[in-house]
Amino acid sequence: MVKSKLLSLDAFAKTEEDVRVRTRAGGLITLGCVLVTVLLLVSEWRRLWEVEQRPQLVLDRDRQQKLELRLDITFPQMPCELLNLDIIDDTGEVQLNLLEEGFTKTRQDQHGRALGQERFRVGETAAPVDDPDYCGPCYGARDQSKNEELPRSERVCCQTCADVRAAYAEQNWATFDGKGFEQCKREGYAERLQEQINEGCRVAGTAHLNRVHGNIHFAPGSAHVGKGHAHDDSLYKQHSHLSFNHKINSLSFGPAIAGNPGPLDGHSNVVADGHDHFFSYFAKIVPTRYEALDGAITESAQFSATAHDRPVRGGRDADHPNTVHFRGGMAGMAINFEMSPLKVILRDQYASTWTAFVLNVITSIGGVLAVGTVLDRVTYHTQRTIMGKKTL
Repeated sequence: MVKSKLLSLDAFAKTEEDVRVRTRAGGLITLGCVLVTVLLLVSEWRRLWEVEQRPQLVLDRDRQQKLELRLDITFPQMPCELLNLDIIDDTGEVQLNLLEEGFTKTRQDQHGRALGQERFRVGETAAPVDDPDYCGPCYGARDQSKNEELPRSERVCCQTCADVRAAYAEQNWATFDGKGFEQCKREGYAERLQEQINEGCRVAGTAHLNRVHGNIHFAPGSAHVGKGHAHDDSLYKQHSHLSFNHKINSLSFGPAIAGNPGPLDGHSNVVADGHDHFFSYFAKIVPTRYEALDGAITESAQFSATAHDRPVRGGRDADHPNTVHFRGGMAGMAINFEMSPLKVILRDQYASTWTAFVLNVITSIGGVLAVGTVLDRVTYHTQRTIMGKKTL
């Protein structure tokens, strides 16, 4: 009784070997099915070990952490001695004269060959003074009339060329090449400028940014923030061959990720009349976390950027006659950055799991066999029909 019930449940009914019909077309279809099955299985095996990045969008809860700026930019017509970098953001924080604090400036000749690499720091070029009671003049930029009545530690003095230039910047006065100041003569400031006036400069280094809107600003001459943010561009204006034409070798916010180059890497911006030109970039930054398969986590950022430039003297745009630029400002280059409140998490994961692999293997084999069976039956019945007509 039980055996008869099991026989009725058999979904795989067998036929006797004697009544089976084998054809050449069936053999070809079988070979095709085997080949397709092997290809599908190899594809599933590769997918099992394939790694893909899966994004997730979350709120950025690390707003208090600093974001690392990494840049490498070449200015072929701007000497290192005149080049200045500042960063200003919406919190009111101002980072002045960054090129004197942690960036490497490489002097280049007119053909782009490196002439020497220096790491400038504040006071590094100041020449010592033998007289311990020396109090350098500020040439009217600061009030020194009461120095005789004050103890030495409280006197108003300009000991170095940088001190004199800072005092003049506070008054928005021009220093030009500093030939009229004894401190600059002692330090050879004018000679250094004259030596480098036809050179270029490559700037590379890192700085740390607040995660708010801000501005990375390259300008000629030292900077000062008093009644406003100003630069002493007096010497720059005297040499018409100087310009802020540039090439961005690399620019990233956070550690660079292999396989994900920045949108501005290798970008050049050169105009014929670059002396009175201001170049600006607008970067939209999205903080990004990369989570590797081995558990390593890298905090970085992705960004998109657009470029714009204008002559500081104003006037109609050369390429777009209907566009009129306003007049004002000074020559330079700026990267305006805007931080996104959202954060992208990119996780490395295997494209498939073992469960999915087994399921796909079974599905592939079953599907190929089903299609092969249908093709075999259609082919067999077609052949029999044709042979029957020929017999008649």
